[in-house]
Amino acid sequence: FDFPIPKPKPPSLQTNKTIAIFQPKLSNVPLFSNSPMGNHQVVLVVELSLSEEVNLKPRKMDRVIQPPLVDTTACLCRVDTGLKTVAGAKKYVPGTKLCLRPDIKPSIHPTRNKPARGDRSRNQSPLLPGLPDDLAIACLIRVPRVEHRKLRLVCKRWYRLLVGNFFYSLRKSLRISEEWIYVIKRDRDGKISWHAFDPVYQLWQPLPPVPKEYSGALGFGCAVLNGCHLYLFGGKDPLKGSMRRVIFYSARTNKWHRAPDMLRRRHFFGSCVINNCLYVAGGENEGVHRSLRSAEVYDPNKNRWSFISDMSTAMVPFIGVVYDGKWFLKGLGPHRQVLSEVYQPQNDSWYPIYDGMVSGWRNPCTTLNGKLYALDCKDGCKIRVYDEVTDSWSKHIDSKMHLGSSRALEAAALVPLNGKLCIIRNNMSISLVDVSKLEDLKGSSAEQLWETIAGKGQFKTLVTNLWSSLAGRNRLKSHIVHCQVLQA
Repeated sequence: FDFPIPKPKPPSLQTNKTIAIFQPKLSNVPLFSNSPMGNHQVVLVVELSLSEEVNLKPRKMDRVIQPPLVDTTACLCRVDTGLKTVAGAKKYVPGTKLCLRPDIKPSIHPTRNKPARGDRSRNQSPLLPGLPDDLAIACLIRVPRVEHRKLRLVCKRWYRLLVGNFFYSLRKSLRISEEWIYVIKRDRDGKISWHAFDPVYQLWQPLPPVPKEYSGALGFGCAVLNGCHLYLFGGKDPLKGSMRRVIFYSARTNKWHRAPDMLRRRHFFGSCVINNCLYVAGGENEGVHRSLRSAEVYDPNKNRWSFISDMSTAMVPFIGVVYDGKWFLKGLGPHRQVLSEVYQPQNDSWYPIYDGMVSGWRNPCTTLNGKLYALDCKDGCKIRVYDEVTDSWSKHIDSKMHLGSSRALEAAALVPLNGKLCIIRNNMSISLVDVSKLEDLKGSSAEQLWETIAGKGQFKTLVTNLWSSLAGRNRLKSHIVHCQVLQA
């Protein structure tokens, strides 16, 4: 459009900018074929730096076409409108210099625009075709845990969903999470292996192998934090001696991970979990050839270890339990005498204990719903209950179907499982005791409280035991080292 404008004044020498007027030669093709004004020259006004040597010849012009107002941040060669390569920009505006915007890098290959995070979520395929993602997640969280390993193989979106905390926190909040039993055992060659048992389908599930540093370790600890992380810590390597190593297995990702090392090397020590913090105390250190008094705690929220008060006496614990918010330990002292101590986290103090609880306490024990239970026989077919009022183990729950005294039938662990007591034996047989119905029996037999969910258990007859003993078939092939319950 032609309209009069004042002639541009020559730039001052004091400024660092100069105005250059370019009139590129265009073809005879009219810019606007339907325009009555016909062909007109296009004038580009460009600011150039004085550092560039530009020879300008003055031209006599009565009229100059004023360029349209543009944003100073826009690229005049219009590279930012779709042509992201230098070659494409040069073709688009012939006769002009290349754009010097720093965010456009010269490349012979076209670059892709990375979509925003919201755009990616909108463009990705749904979890279940035909359903919004929230309804799809509501369906997937109800799939039994035994199928989760297969669900992770469907696609990347399902894999990311099933290894994240959101998926399993929903299952836990809706009370549909499942508890599995994890058994760590040692064979006759001293090698460590482990297995998971699904009590719903009563099937043993495969697991990734134990890391190499714990495949032959002795005297290491085992505990569960956050309900889904199984920790292995400390122990004695046959070649390297006592260790500070800490690793953990996640039931959500089905993988092993590293954790910060302990502050002190130790093996054959005591450990427990209070308020989701891991405590270790006592044990031995091969480097100093003596029992330890030191104790430490690991906080998973801070992801670090810290020392707590030392024990009253150095001890190698062989049994321990958390009861009423306190940690009770029983073990051997420096002179191989039996000692008992209790730790109170509230005031970070250790005290010796001599009451009736520890006097009759010798077999694996656990707490369930605020009550303390312990095995009363080697095969785990009789359970004792601690009475705090009388300070004695006066109550018993007897199945009256004892299996025998062989090492293979020995009960190695007593753990809570889905509100019941779970007894695991060295031959991998598992029994459940529903102690919640104990008060409803009113003096009747407690045999109906017992249930076998794996192995021959209490249904193995005396005759079968006898023939097995004579044939030597039930000699100990492997024994259980640790047993824990993980939720997912």
